[in-house]
Amino acid sequence: MLIQNSRDIDLLEWQKMDGLIPAVVQDAFDGRVLMQAYMNRNALALSLESGKVTFWSRSRQELWTKGETSGNTLELVEIHGDCDGDCLLVMAAPAGPTCHRNTDTCFDNERGVAPGLSFLAGLERLIAQRELDRPEGSYTTRLFDEGIKRIAQKVGEEGVETALAAVAGDREELINESADLLYHLLVLLRAGETDLIEITQALRSRHGDSN
Repeated sequence: MLIQNSRDIDLLEWQKMDGLIPAVVQDAFDGRVLMQAYMNRNALALSLESGKVTFWSRSRQELWTKGETSGNTLELVEIHGDCDGDCLLVMAAPAGPTCHRNTDTCFDNERGVAPGLSFLAGLERLIAQRELDRPEGSYTTRLFDEGIKRIAQKVGEEGVETALAAVAGDREELINESADLLYHLLVLLRAGETDLIEITQALRSRHGDSN
């Protein structure tokens, strides 16, 4: 269930762990699991009120807002309780590394454990940064410098090449051309001031419609 107010907070099973509930934090952009900590009622209420993800420190026995000293905050997007009401999924936007090791996540390595398709979200983020920074020698920079018409032309060319590879039954070429097509499409979306989220929202709105 979506946790939005004090009434929702009261529905959680606080008694199971003496007033604490584990909270798993997930990057709302690319789906990576960032960290796990604990919340009590006050931490959850403060997170909802302030928009900054706040936990209960079991070692210090006090509230702590992620990033209050490092600046690497977690901007709250939404919080969900699980089916039993004894675990929280916190969707957040990280401002900098989440882990004290200065890595993006607390799991495994700096890339973190992530769904395979989340790479596309990470690539979209990189393309957006390339547009802002325009590093010399970058192919992405060159595309943005050439403008949206050239980018659109590249999408068309890659689309045709992808289709031809599929018709030819060349599986390896189909994979390679599809990768080129997806990359150029992401650049085109950025140039057109839209993103994957809007595209997925459009697809979701059609879900269930008869075809």
